[in-house]
Amino acid sequence: MTNTKRKAGVERVTQETNIKLEIILDGKGHSKIRTGIPFLEHMLSLFSKHGLFNLTIAAKGDTKIDIHHTNEDIGICMGEAIKKALGDKKRIRRFGFAYVPMDGALARVVLDIGGRGSLFLTHLDGSTPLIEADILHPVKKLQNYSLEHARQFLSALTRIAGINMDVSARPNIDMHHALEAIFKAFGIALSQAIQIDTRVKGIPSIKGRL
Repeated sequence: MTNTKRKAGVERVTQETNIKLEIILDGKGHSKIRTGIPFLEHMLSLFSKHGLFNLTIAAKGDTKIDIHHTNEDIGICMGEAIKKALGDKKRIRRFGFAYVPMDGALARVVLDIGGRGSLFLTHLDGSTPLIEADILHPVKKLQNYSLEHARQFLSALTRIAGINMDVSARPNIDMHHALEAIFKAFGIALSQAIQIDTRVKGIPSIKGRL
């Protein structure tokens, strides 16, 4: 049965994190996000705003040690909530893409809600993986958030949601601008992919399921 509400809530409690999250796919871009990771909160508010998702997150974790567990577990919860909210995926467009510039930064996100969760993070020409050394500003400039933290977050989300996503960015750019462009593009691309297309009959796959 199709999930006509297109929203879902998830709770995850472990010895390392306590997370409550709700997403409304057909929203207005409203967000209320408390994670203990200020830069991630900023990125998720951009994802919500430009994807027109309503997103509520209340997360507590062992950030006194580091942000790894909280960051990754929020990705897990978001992936689970997106998958749950999509229901049987009938009539969705399935594919989405976006380019977003941010001063010297340029990010491209291409995704497929096809059931195979995977993430590829590369230079914009697709030649080699994008790594921390390719970004100008060091980790400490972003309240200890980094390209590697973004990779871990997005990897967890795409794996659980069943999204195949290719993220590309121009190297030798400001870290803040690079990640901001990536999260905005992700929101826009996902918003495209989840839209209902009345021309699509049933599941958008010759297999009959996603």
